[in-house]
Amino acid sequence: MRTLAEWLTLQESVHPKSIDMELTRVAAVARVLGIAEPAFPVMTVGGTNGKGSTVAHMEALLSALGASTGMFTSPHFIRYNERIRVNGDEVGDDELVAAFERIEAARGATTLTFFEYNTLAALLIFAQRAVDVAVLEVGLGGRLDATNLVAADVAVVASVGLDHRDWLGDTLELIGAEKAGIFRARRPAVLGTPSMPASVFATIAALGARALVAERDFSWHVSGERWDYDGLGVSLRGLPPPALAGSIQYRNAATAIAAVEALESDDAPRAAARRLAGRLARLDERAVGAALRAVRLAGRFQVVPGEVEWILDIAHNQPAAEVLAMQLRERGLPGALHGRRDPGRTFAVIGVLADKDAAAIAAALSPVIDHWIVCALPGPRGGSAAQLAQRLARPPGEMTLAASVAAGCELARAAARPADRVVVCGSVYTVGPALQWLRIY
Repeated sequence: MRTLAEWLTLQESVHPKSIDMELTRVAAVARVLGIAEPAFPVMTVGGTNGKGSTVAHMEALLSALGASTGMFTSPHFIRYNERIRVNGDEVGDDELVAAFERIEAARGATTLTFFEYNTLAALLIFAQRAVDVAVLEVGLGGRLDATNLVAADVAVVASVGLDHRDWLGDTLELIGAEKAGIFRARRPAVLGTPSMPASVFATIAALGARALVAERDFSWHVSGERWDYDGLGVSLRGLPPPALAGSIQYRNAATAIAAVEALESDDAPRAAARRLAGRLARLDERAVGAALRAVRLAGRFQVVPGEVEWILDIAHNQPAAEVLAMQLRERGLPGALHGRRDPGRTFAVIGVLADKDAAAIAAALSPVIDHWIVCALPGPRGGSAAQLAQRLARPPGEMTLAASVAAGCELARAAARPADRVVVCGSVYTVGPALQWLRIY
């Protein structure tokens, strides 16, 4: 019997392409496994940025309402098991191995990518556990992503920005059309912002989906330490702030609440979704407040306090870097927060994959960064620190090179004084090693 590590190694070589955006193969295997039309309702979340935070809020909300919930997300920081959770707990190696054995027996001569194995394993485990509802995070795009092999009862697009242009197109209109491919006829299509490309609304209209748009069909208002939500049929007052830091999380939390509201609407056709209605009807201040306090998500403006403050945020594309810069300005420098004369400096420990726009990321962050510690990343999509320094296009005097993320963290710790802060960003492959180095994950 193969170990989990052996299965993952095998899965990287079964299909000739690491990414192959079409649904024919994975959908065929899903039908053999009997999971192409799940008995449980499915909520699918896509978008350029914000989808991970929205998924985390949805999981917390459903849990607070007493629903048994499966959550599928990617990529992982440290352990593959992070990608599949049931009721908040990562699935174990044995359960994953058993799922892979069933997939292998079902696929026959059909080849699958690493992510397609992953998606099938999640759906298989959720079916075996008989979850009440599954929340799926889109991997890449939407229309041709493996998660889209199942029809979502409620689909969410959190945002649309320029990323993965080689796969999705080089304009917002093309990318938006791909993201909107997760919507279905007569089912709720939740948009986390009204600032969407016209192609998103055109796709919704062509499908006959029901658009539920932030700031139009649901809204929120922040006042001091509390905030209010007005939704599809629910008004909530005096909610606590989300446990995830940053003002953007009010938008993500409101989008998640709207999606959960939509699940119990008449637009959700599955009988299983309708059976959840009684439970979801308890969407009140107490349940939502408990969810907001309980939500956890590593690597999304994750603050590690101390004499030197560390902030970890994936920020792997320009729109995410712009949000990170906004959040850093909102938070202020640690010294200023504590009334010190010296407000402190900000060091960036940054690693960016070779297929990402490093210059755009650096340009977005440059107003809030004093010095860059530029890290090499391993693997075919990685590169040396010197190569990344060229791509960042910052003045040489602002950059220090590091042979690894761990080495970069060591350099940051040595350079930073009390009241300074260190921001780790640029990729999940930067934040993951930093979490290990900090020994908090």
